Amino acid sequence: MTDGSSSSFFPDFGLLLYLEELNKEELNKFKLLLKNETMESGCCQIPWAEVKKAKREDLANLMNKYYPGEQAWDVALKIFGKMNLKDLYERARAEINWTAHSLGPEDARTQEEQDEQEAVQGDGTEYRTQITEKYCITWDKKCLFGEPEDLHPGVAQKDQELLEHLFDVDVKTGEQPQTVVLQGPAGVGKTTLVRKAVVDWAQGNLYQQRFSYVFYLNAREINQLRERSFVQMISKDWPSTEGPIERIMSQPSSLLFIIDSFDELNFAFEEPESVLCEDWTQVHPVSFLLSSLLRKVMLPESSLLVTTRLTACKKLKPLLKNPHSVELLGMSKGAREEYIYQCFEDRKRALQVFNSLRSNEMAFSMCKVPLVCWLLCTCLEQQMEKGGDITLTCKTTTALFICYISSLFPPVDGNSPSLPSQTQLSSLCHLAAKGVWTMTSVFYRENLRKHGLSKSDVSIFLDLNILQKDMEYENCYMFTHLHVQEFLAAMFYMLQDSWGTKNSSFQSFEDLKLLLESNSYKDPHLTQMKCFLFGLLNEDRVKQLEKTFNCKMSLEIKWKILQWLEMMGNSEDFPAQVEFLELFFYLYETQDEAYISQAMSYFQKIVINICGKIHLLVSSFCLKHCQCLRTMKLSITMVFEKMLNSSPLAEIWRRDGGHITHCWQDLCSVLHTNEHLRELDLCHSNLNELAMKTFYQELRHPSCKLQKLLMRFLSFPDGCRDIASSLTHNQNLMHLDLKGSDVGDNGVKSLCEALKNPECKLQNLRLRRCHFTSLSGQHLSSSLLRNKSLTHLDLGSNWLQDDGVKLLCDVFRHPSCNLQDLGLMGCALTSMCCLDLASAILNNPHLQSLDLGNNDLQDDGVKILYEALRHPNCNIQRLGLEYCGLTSLCCQDLSCTLRSNQNLIKINLTQNTLGYEGIMKLCEVLRSPECKLKVLGVCKEAFDEEAQKLLEAVRVSNPQLIIERDCNDHSDEDVSWWRCP
Repeated sequence: MTDGSSSSFFPDFGLLLYLEELNKEELNKFKLLLKNETMESGCCQIPWAEVKKAKREDLANLMNKYYPGEQAWDVALKIFGKMNLKDLYERARAEINWTAHSLGPEDARTQEEQDEQEAVQGDGTEYRTQITEKYCITWDKKCLFGEPEDLHPGVAQKDQELLEHLFDVDVKTGEQPQTVVLQGPAGVGKTTLVRKAVVDWAQGNLYQQRFSYVFYLNAREINQLRERSFVQMISKDWPSTEGPIERIMSQPSSLLFIIDSFDELNFAFEEPESVLCEDWTQVHPVSFLLSSLLRKVMLPESSLLVTTRLTACKKLKPLLKNPHSVELLGMSKGAREEYIYQCFEDRKRALQVFNSLRSNEMAFSMCKVPLVCWLLCTCLEQQMEKGGDITLTCKTTTALFICYISSLFPPVDGNSPSLPSQTQLSSLCHLAAKGVWTMTSVFYRENLRKHGLSKSDVSIFLDLNILQKDMEYENCYMFTHLHVQEFLAAMFYMLQDSWGTKNSSFQSFEDLKLLLESNSYKDPHLTQMKCFLFGLLNEDRVKQLEKTFNCKMSLEIKWKILQWLEMMGNSEDFPAQVEFLELFFYLYETQDEAYISQAMSYFQKIVINICGKIHLLVSSFCLKHCQCLRTMKLSITMVFEKMLNSSPLAEIWRRDGGHITHCWQDLCSVLHTNEHLRELDLCHSNLNELAMKTFYQELRHPSCKLQKLLMRFLSFPDGCRDIASSLTHNQNLMHLDLKGSDVGDNGVKSLCEALKNPECKLQNLRLRRCHFTSLSGQHLSSSLLRNKSLTHLDLGSNWLQDDGVKLLCDVFRHPSCNLQDLGLMGCALTSMCCLDLASAILNNPHLQSLDLGNNDLQDDGVKILYEALRHPNCNIQRLGLEYCGLTSLCCQDLSCTLRSNQNLIKINLTQNTLGYEGIMKLCEVLRSPECKLKVLGVCKEAFDEEAQKLLEAVRVSNPQLIIERDCNDHSDEDVSWWRCP
């Protein structure tokens, strides 16, 4: 304490007593908040270095030193409030109030004057009362077309807790967010949650120490406003008894502005930041004011809470400064199950609906939104009452929404007056489609009029519960849910009379090609509409809709889509993981096997990353109808692992394990049902024992024509016995790549047993980085003696060492060894093995390619190799010596070799310190017509300027010679460019 008055106001040790109550984590958080706290004028910030290392007593002394008198307690109270330490805050506040009663008459008089001033200006009580009455949530107004109140979940406890901590300090960064984005799908409860925040604040239960005032701005109301000042814009709920609203704007750091439903705003937000408005009293277009607020040009110290759908995040995020995003996920799996059971009196029916919805992951995910869950349960119950099969209905989201839409319409009896005409339906679907494309879900009377929808037309759709009118904001209409709008938007494309003509009124969203070329990454707002469109290609569903709407729909689009797919199949740019997986999702929606077969006939190669049960479902369904595939690249993760662990979720997966197994069997059956399939890549997949057994069973099928199999980075707990057995059963299999897999010495032993079998026709075996040692040398050497088909063997990045290679070289020298290409890169070799390698080079006339890179051979070792290379019996064409510890001393021998060896055409010398002298010696022979080298692997940039000039001169004088650094991206087999033919 710095003066007597402060000592009399608070005990010296008072602050310390409160700091003592903080645990270690809370104390660190307190320090971070203290660091960020903006000081009153005339006060200095405490040096962070001192705060960071301070113990509780030191921290109390520092605060009393830098914030004299009451300031230390004001700061402490503010931080206690931000930390949500209500008990600590209340006790400290009570102590302050008690102490204040003991002040002298002069101080008391000052306090009395202050109270009188606040009474004149208003303390915010009236404002709190008014917005409590306005925004207090009453479910009877929110429930739609009969949705029971007791089924409305309100605000879940987890969401309430999320609300309380939205503006908490991030312990990792020490920053307190000023802008929070609450994002989530349509109907998940974003508006409900932020309105609850407004009410809770007004009732004194939320953000009391953080914000003095909270203002709620809704997009539907903002869209209808014209020019005004920002202060006028937020004054709509401000009581006159509170005094001028301008007085609170002078303390922007204590203000929170909630902008609800950003995705519904009809503004482009394209104004340059330099022209935006700082003055909240100036009159501007509302879009201009909102842009200024979001971009922190106006009231930059204030806090923002913005809600939006996920699809509008790309538009929102560039406007904001350091936003903190929180996603509202909707009902959990357990909550969805409980909700579904509450929808039915009959528990058997509830169980049937729950199981049927859960079997379709897309539909079950939609049920995170309470309204959608209730809609689907209602229509499925009606279908069950009519004796329908809900299992088939729940197979696709399209079938579910056809079921729901149909349930809204009365049975057709003649010319029912309550049914919309084809013209009315087309107008509504046109409105829906344009809305989906422009991410518009709220429509005003003018929008409806422009699409030819009169007041009576709108009434028909209101009565059918397809459209609904906003009860709060005038002239606002929307579809009962975004998915209903997306479904009708898809119908728009089915109602088109002709796809060949484009008149003057043609709009871009009417272009089918643009829709088909969209993808979920660039255009997430179009994904569900596109999914529904493919689902409507099913002729039985079209007939059902024609009966429901009493209208005529066209299937011409079905063949237009096939033409587009044919064009895509011929495009080199198409085979990307996301696009193929999306295509499978869309084709699955059709449930038309003949159509899928025709659609997939245009593709010879597919690349898919299957990382969930739903991916496996749609992929297996489509792939089993692919009859023209030649190459298939799959990565399977997050499917079978869930059946192995012990979490509660795993139990659900185990119960559904039969369905997963069936899908996997369908996918694997492609190995024998598709007679054209020649190559399969299963790299980076996590497959359990049952999945592997199923796969090997199909691999051994007599009709399997697979020639090339890549199983990199997999686990082989059986010691490769099954894959080894497959090598002898499938005589078409000629190429096997197990790079990065846990083969080990036991696995090599199993593979070698297969290689000895005359039924094995394998030609190319790649075992790079397969975790085996020199112990495998004996197994490999004995198998190579007996195997007549193997010509390419890659053993790189394994701990073979000199002893293991010596055993192999004994075989390589044998005249019956047919090996042509040997990879020993990174096998911990030294110059000690070079005599054996040289002998193998001399005695094996078949050996043409040898990779010894990343081994410590040094100059002495390669000198022995160069001598062998100069022998007339040597047929080596490609030699890899990358990173072998070579210097300029080896270059003279290499020059002699290049001059005399007419077969050597490619050599890799990258990452060796050859120096200027070495390059000079090499360049002499490279200019000679006797040198037949075509590719020299060196990094020109690694040499000095003079050496680079020499290399450039050689390149000019010998244009047939390629001089490039090593790169490994020219082949999916990880072979370097210099080894490629």
